[in-house]
This record gives sequence, structure tokens and C-alpha cells, in this order.
Amino acid sequence: MTTKIAVSVGTDQGLDAPISPHFGRCPYFAVVEVEGQDILGVETVANPFFPNHEPGQVPAFIHSLNASVMLSGGMGGRAVAFFNQYGIEPATGAAGTVREAVTQYLDGGLRGAAACHESVEHGH
Repeated sequence: MTTKIAVSVGTDQGLDAPISPHFGRCPYFAVVEVEGQDILGVETVANPFFPNHEPGQVPAFIHSLNASVMLSGGMGGRAVAFFNQYGIEPATGAAGTVREAVTQYLDGGLRGAAACHESVEHGH
């Protein structure tokens, strides 16, 4: 069974794209199709809400891409809640390239989502 993993990225370089530190403010998403531990392919999609978005827009967009996992450097607490509502597993703390983050996730080393510092400061 294949799984789609969305990753917030700063460029359209596919598996070599650098992870964006904040999912909602990234210009692109890499959507990686995996089966087991194998990467089958990657598609880069422009973030239609870059650079400004309303709460819930980006999680709804990721849901429309049929992703079941969202990897990012960070995200706000409301975004984590929206992803959970859509049945999408959010994971923060991703760094490096798409290939590195997806491999780390598949190996079990990238799990869980904590609200980013800015989100906590703003009471989200």
C-alpha cells in the first residue's frame, strides 16, 4: 500500500529541496509517494496560499493532495489541530532535505508535532 507524505519546502528541487522551517509560509510542498521504506516518486506543488494564508487553508489543501502525513520544520498549534481533524499525521522538527526528512520519518525518528515558539507566544 502506498502512502503520500507532504513536506514543506523552500524550492522546487524534489527530493533535494530544503525543508521549510514553517509549513504555512513555504512556497512549495513536496509530495512523496512511498511504499514501505521505498520512495516511489515525488511531485512538487506550489503553495497556492504563499505567502499569506488563513487558518485551515493549508491543511485543507494538503488533504486535497491525499497526503496522510505532513512533515515540516514547524507549525502552529491550530494547524496541528486542523491536520488531526483531517486524519493527517503532522510531524515537526524536520530538517535538511526532503529525502533526509522522509527517510528519518520512515525510520521512526521523526514523529509528533509541537506548536512552534511563535504560535505559543500568540496563544494558539
